[in-house]
Amino acid sequence: MIYRKMDKTDEKDKVSEETPRIRLPNLLLIPGGEFLMGTGDVDVTHLQLKESDWAYDWYDNDLFLNEQPQHIVMVKPFKIFQFPVTNEEYHTFVWDTGYRLPKGWQSFTYPQEEGNHPVTGVSKKDAEAYIKWINSRLRMNFRLPTEAEWELASRGTDGRIYPWGNTFDPWRCNTSESMKKGTTPVGLYSPGGDSVYGAADMVGNVWEWTSSILKPYPYRVDDGRENQNSNERYVIRGGAWYYSRKLARCACREGMSSEQSSDSIGFRLACDL
Repeated sequence: MIYRKMDKTDEKDKVSEETPRIRLPNLLLIPGGEFLMGTGDVDVTHLQLKESDWAYDWYDNDLFLNEQPQHIVMVKPFKIFQFPVTNEEYHTFVWDTGYRLPKGWQSFTYPQEEGNHPVTGVSKKDAEAYIKWINSRLRMNFRLPTEAEWELASRGTDGRIYPWGNTFDPWRCNTSESMKKGTTPVGLYSPGGDSVYGAADMVGNVWEWTSSILKPYPYRVDDGRENQNSNERYVIRGGAWYYSRKLARCACREGMSSEQSSDSIGFRLACDL
């Protein structure tokens, strides 16, 4: 775990005599390179054989098309946080700035005993406000990951369906099959549920915002999908505690307005090397 003191060069930025330290998860190096993005016909066939209770229905109703065609994408090396941003981490931002509270918080704080749970009830715009604040405090250049970066960090270069392999396991992530009925502490399912790079909670627990506009595949970084436009729907990834395993796949993608929030959506940070 990384701790850094806030920059206290400006007296008016102090919230107390002892300015709290910013708590950050470990940054993981993702080497980058080519990887298979999306869901291929082989993946669909595998899911039909292993998870026929829903995969045939998805195929018949063309629900896999949002993840197709599977294609090769080149990603530059980058770093990503091991965990999503937690309530405790986000609270430091709220306390320091007076920013509006996430949905579900009361008395200027998160629910008791949920400090190490991923923050939820934050829109993409809220996540960007947090990023702007933490970058100014630490003189860093954190950002949301693109959906290509997110998928690579989750599935690696061997095209696995889940971060740990190609067979769903309810003991490796927090989905509706886990019966938790809410978020769980980040890293609870580590290391069994981690990706090949050590990224935890990439599927289940909470959906995560990316910087990418929801557009059809193939993914191209220069086709406008990385432009920031509040009128567009942005990609969220990973599924969540409230949703079943069918959405907790590395290639699954959904879209949400940048101004919307939910008790099942959070975010994690990335940065360039």
